[in-house]
Amino acid sequence: MNSSIRPPETVTYSISDLAREFDVTTRAIRFYEDQGLLNPRREGRRRIYNKRDRTRLKLILRGKRLGMTLGETRELFELFDSSRGEEMRLRQFLRILDDRRAILEQQQRDIEAVLHEIDSAKAECERLLDAKPPESARSAEHAKAP
Repeated sequence: MNSSIRPPETVTYSISDLAREFDVTTRAIRFYEDQGLLNPRREGRRRIYNKRDRTRLKLILRGKRLGMTLGETRELFELFDSSRGEEMRLRQFLRILDDRRAILEQQQRDIEAVLHEIDSAKAECERLLDAKPPESARSAEHAKAP
């Protein structure tokens, strides 16, 4: 056997490597593991994460930024791990994305409505303040009274 031919090296990561790279705590990574979203190999007490685990962590954090629950993220992982055909998986993923978009758009409308209410309240406060003489002028008039 030719000793110069070796199997490709498998890239692995420690929990600390991933925590540093993605700016999360090791506790968060262990939590995702407890939730069944990550499945590192064990060597004694050490966790050894592979490229798949790294990609999953990246997707978990991206989903979190998009407002997805861990349950929704798990559903996506199960979808892509399943033996369903690619077209069916992609259609399901599109439905999930459409649902998430609809929720975010509603939240955006709600935020716009609250901002409008804040602007109205602020304008009313400013109008009331402009209608009153400054406190210093009222204090001076009060001091002159017998």
